Amino acid sequence: MSNPTPATQHSPASFIALLPLFVFLGLFIGAGVYFQSQGVDFAFYQLPSVIAILPSIILALILSKQKLNQSIDTFIGGIGHSNIIAMCLIYLLAGAFAAVAKATGGVDATVALGLSLIPSNLLLPGFFVIAAFIATAMGTSMGTIAAVAPIALGVADQAQIDYALMAGAVMSGALFGDNLSIISDTTIAATRTQGCDMKDKFRENLIFAIPASLLTLIAFVFAGQGQAELATQNIDLIKVIPYLTILILAVAGLNVFVVLTLGILLAGATGLFTMDYGVIQFGKDIYAGFSNMQEIFILSMLVGGLAALMQQQGGLAFVSKQIEKLITRFSKAQGEASCRAAELGMAGIVAVTNTCVANNTVSIVVTGDIAKDLAEKHGVSPKRAASVLDIFACIIQGLIPYGAQALLIASTFSITPLAAVSHAWYCMILAVVAVAIVIFRKRH
Repeated sequence: MSNPTPATQHSPASFIALLPLFVFLGLFIGAGVYFQSQGVDFAFYQLPSVIAILPSIILALILSKQKLNQSIDTFIGGIGHSNIIAMCLIYLLAGAFAAVAKATGGVDATVALGLSLIPSNLLLPGFFVIAAFIATAMGTSMGTIAAVAPIALGVADQAQIDYALMAGAVMSGALFGDNLSIISDTTIAATRTQGCDMKDKFRENLIFAIPASLLTLIAFVFAGQGQAELATQNIDLIKVIPYLTILILAVAGLNVFVVLTLGILLAGATGLFTMDYGVIQFGKDIYAGFSNMQEIFILSMLVGGLAALMQQQGGLAFVSKQIEKLITRFSKAQGEASCRAAELGMAGIVAVTNTCVANNTVSIVVTGDIAKDLAEKHGVSPKRAASVLDIFACIIQGLIPYGAQALLIASTFSITPLAAVSHAWYCMILAVVAVAIVIFRKRH
């Protein structure tokens, strides 16, 4: 992620250098716990992460043994690292595509297509598949839940399906797609921090996601309650084309900047030719998409700068050493055993971080440098490291009742967030499948 300039000298491993990170987590978690105790909705999202990190940056500058100007240069160097800048540009393009595709009816058309294909007696697995496809195409679990959950609620009412079960099916599909999508902010963060191509990470993720999703489908089939004949849907296949196009082009290996630019143009063109949608509105929607990515854009830059300071002061070296000790303790062997232990170490640190910050993208950005260091030392391929980071961040995101996904779907279905996550079966099954694959899969 954020590597210091060649002239920067690293300090020895130091626990003190991690204090800014603990301040960030403390403020973020503390504010969330406080607002939750006050009964505030979306308690963990009341204090913006970009504000919570500012005191941490100031503390990191104070703790630095460099002169102030040098410390600021190190911070700016971290912000300006090519991986951080590329990540932020991809965020902007992904946000623009999602906004334009939604404004031109792409989301509604995709939902209608999915509803037309669901058998009346397979509603739960059907909504899991619909949510999975839309999230994979849109790259956002929150956007998927916002689009699909109200429809799923109406169907659950009509078919007498338990609300928590239907919420779990939609949430499971949304997190499947968010984890797998090549334009998801989690994928962008994981691939840029680990230095691998999105198509390679996508293919690696399939090894974990396919068996987990099949088992989840079977579970929802057996859990099926009642049935309902869905109303005939007006299907507009033209508006689904932009989603299908970016999926195909990205998996084919085309440069992600080109893929997303073509997606934006194609989504805009479908609006211009099929509805009352002008060029000026097209421009406004692109800008709205940019604005939607503002928080993660700014946070990624600030985390990049903070990571550079902590790296220079020996904080990241300290974490790596502690994980190395654990790896050595549990794995005396070299080769595959070393890789396996390193992957479990990455999984553990991103899972713990995400439990604290309740944001899978933030947890990947925060732990990206440490994971990359572990991967290089133990021979874990970049695509494998990126996949492990994204998968375990996704698992935790789907299981914490104070995560944005659980809070949104719980409010839509008027159930508790705990009831929603207790039926997010995909995340539970993925956890078991992922650990099993990490432990037993042969490395080449």
